[in-house]
Amino acid sequence: MRSVRENKRPSVAVIGLGYIGLPTATVLASSGADVVGVDTNNETVALINRGQVPFVEPDLATALAGTVSQGFLRATTETPHAEHYIVAVPTPFKLGHIPDLTYIEAAAKQIAPLLRGNEVIVLESTSPPGTTEFLADTVLDSRPDLTLEPNTAGSIYFAHCPERVLPGRIMIELRTNDRTVGTLNGDAGERARDLYQLFCEGEFLMTDARTAELSKLTENAYRDVNIAFANELSMIADGLDINVWELIELANHHPRVNILQPGPGVGGHCIAVDPWFIVATSPEASPLIRTAREVNDSKPGFVLDKLIPQAKRISGVKIAALGLAFKPNIDDLRESPARQIVNRLADELPEATILAVEPNIDELPSELESRSNVSLTATGEAIEEADIVFLLVDHNEFVNLDQSILAQKIVHDTRGVWN
Repeated sequence: MRSVRENKRPSVAVIGLGYIGLPTATVLASSGADVVGVDTNNETVALINRGQVPFVEPDLATALAGTVSQGFLRATTETPHAEHYIVAVPTPFKLGHIPDLTYIEAAAKQIAPLLRGNEVIVLESTSPPGTTEFLADTVLDSRPDLTLEPNTAGSIYFAHCPERVLPGRIMIELRTNDRTVGTLNGDAGERARDLYQLFCEGEFLMTDARTAELSKLTENAYRDVNIAFANELSMIADGLDINVWELIELANHHPRVNILQPGPGVGGHCIAVDPWFIVATSPEASPLIRTAREVNDSKPGFVLDKLIPQAKRISGVKIAALGLAFKPNIDDLRESPARQIVNRLADELPEATILAVEPNIDELPSELESRSNVSLTATGEAIEEADIVFLLVDHNEFVNLDQSILAQKIVHDTRGVWN
């Protein structure tokens, strides 16, 4: 069996061209693979085939344009045959925080008819334990002529290799971060590792598929629990009229204490979602993880309860809401507490003017665009007009603001950057 490195250019199909799939496809294409990216969004496919990116991520645009122009990466809505498949589709949850595996199931059913035997299918989507097995079962249910038994003409190899990157640093961390690789059958993990070694310089940590799945969830649940501690402290400190950022700074001088920073909530498709997968898998054994999620999910309501009574006392109040993304210096609005907060402001203050400021987007998301009392506004204009300045995301533009322009304004700083 030839290794990936012995092939001239291994063929790879990346299913899902979102915030993880597209950078992964791009870095593979620039590192020696022939890559076809598959997505259901025609506009995304058209943009990529023009060498353009559909979202903001440093260094991605240049790398993408190069690989597309060289013919090493193309996008399509039709799944092709390939030696390797990487499934990087969304894994949201349904009502009641139940994992929704619909996208993974759909990807499996698209891939199954194309298989000839000896292909490697890597699940990269963050998933509850057992999802790689679900992916394999879905493929094999469609193709009973194929098997998980290794070293036969109809063998298909399945592995789980969860992404571990930080938005805003994805193109760097894809290459430098260690990777966990979980094997479901045969030498699937080794085959996946050989593919990822085309670009990844980090250490490869080999395990079984279920452990790999839970390891990614554990990383994000750990962070969620620690953020919940900081957010709960902020609510306690507020009730005692104590500056929480000073409190945390003092506590962190202890050599074995490192408390994180509080904020208006937790967003993104990882920390705000992944811990619920653990809770759904083992509900009776995860009270701490559940409570952390509930604390962080309650924080937007807490900050609104501080602001809304003030706003209602000002006739025709104008509020500058600074930031809609889920973290600084990106355009990713998924699960963003800031976005949730602005939506609730629009609902609860229908007579207010809400000047939404998000320097990384050109148009508001549809649920805000449709509201008559919300408009996307430039930073300076919003602050100049506002009675209340509400800092929700610590983008560089806001952190480095000349604070003299905040004089005579009511300021709510949920990030502690102006303290």
